[in-house]
Amino acid sequence: MMKLAIATLLAGSAAAFAPASVGTASTAMNAFTADSMPGALAPMGFFDPLGFAAKADEKTLKRYREAEVTHGRVAMLAALGFLVGEAVEGSSFLFDAQISGPAITHFTQVPGGWDAIIVAFIGSAEAQRAQIGWVDPADASYDQPGLLRDDYYPGDIGFDPLGLRPEDPEELDLMITKELQNGRLAMLAAAGFLAQEAVDGKGIIEHFSS
Repeated sequence: MMKLAIATLLAGSAAAFAPASVGTASTAMNAFTADSMPGALAPMGFFDPLGFAAKADEKTLKRYREAEVTHGRVAMLAALGFLVGEAVEGSSFLFDAQISGPAITHFTQVPGGWDAIIVAFIGSAEAQRAQIGWVDPADASYDQPGLLRDDYYPGDIGFDPLGLRPEDPEELDLMITKELQNGRLAMLAAAGFLAQEAVDGKGIIEHFSS
């Protein structure tokens, strides 16, 4: 599965990180503050018990959101990959259907050479994302690593092949909030899947069926 999770991640990432024009809708895109950024829902509201946002300036807050939305997207692919990879083990056309067992062991079963291809693919995708959103390190101050461009909205890498992005700012903020909430749930799910398999050596699908 892990191999499938990574392969799925790569497929999604490669497309998602392809350069495209970045839109500038949404009220939150013009004033990025803790009070205006999407992602807060009742009953929790703006959940920041350790006060990270309160201590952050706008540039730091944007980096936090960029990290959150990116990890959420990866986690959504990973959670799906756990389930799909284990569901098709032994019947997949990949690698003669020899990869089996808990998802966390799948990547180590991938034949030699493929892991390097996967890493190179991920590196290429990340480089494309950095070119879209990040200030060139040569143009940034030494005390501001990972500085995002002023006109870049966290997570807005211009990938919308189905044209789902709303033009209305309020609808766009709602869609952003939905993505964030699903990503947050997926991060918990992926971490839970990994921990459970590491504890007893059983696949998630096996747990569901037992």
